[in-house]
Amino acid sequence: MSTPVDIVQVPDIASARLVRRILDGYALEPWGFHGLGHWARVLVNGLLLATETAADREVVALFALFHDSRRLNDSRDPDHGPRGAQLAGELRPYFTLNDRKLALLQEACIGHTAQADALDITVRTCFDADRLDLARVWKRPDPALLCTDMARRPEVIEAAVVRTHNFPAAAFVQQTWGDVLTPSA
Repeated sequence: MSTPVDIVQVPDIASARLVRRILDGYALEPWGFHGLGHWARVLVNGLLLATETAADREVVALFALFHDSRRLNDSRDPDHGPRGAQLAGELRPYFTLNDRKLALLQEACIGHTAQADALDITVRTCFDADRLDLARVWKRPDPALLCTDMARRPEVIEAAVVRTHNFPAAAFVQQTWGDVLTPSA
C-alpha cells in the first residue's frame, strides 16, 4: 500500500526548515481551514497538475506553502495573498529561486483569490491547485473557474474532492516535513 508521500515527489525547495519558519508567524490554527492540511492538499494538487501542464514544480510547491500563510482569519481577508507574497520575498534566504520564478510565485500568491486567470501556465496551475481544494469549505470546484484543461476534467475534480475529505494530511505532513509544529533546536 502506498503512503501519502508516494503520491507525489515533493521538491526539496519545500523544506521542513521553511515550513517551520512560515509557521512562526502563522496567525491561525495550524490545522484549520487554511492551514497545514490545506497546504498539503494544494501541494499534491499542484504537483499532480504539473505532470501535464509542465508548470514549474518548485514554484507550485512554494505557492502551496505561502499562498494562505499570512491570513488573519478564515473568512474574508482580501490582503492575505499580497502578505503571503511579501513573506516569500522576506524568506528568500530559506530557498533558492531565481528572480523570474520568485515573480511568478508572488504573482500567484497575490492573485489566487481575486484573479480569474493568468497568462503563465505555472500561475494558472497554482490557482487551480488551490481551487481544487474548495470542498474543504463545502464548495465543489466549478470547471468554469478553473484555468487549466486538466483541472477542468470531471475525474480530476472528483479526485480532488475525494482528496479533500480523505487525504491523510497529518501523515503527509509528518512524512514530508516531520513535526513542524515543534520548534527545532
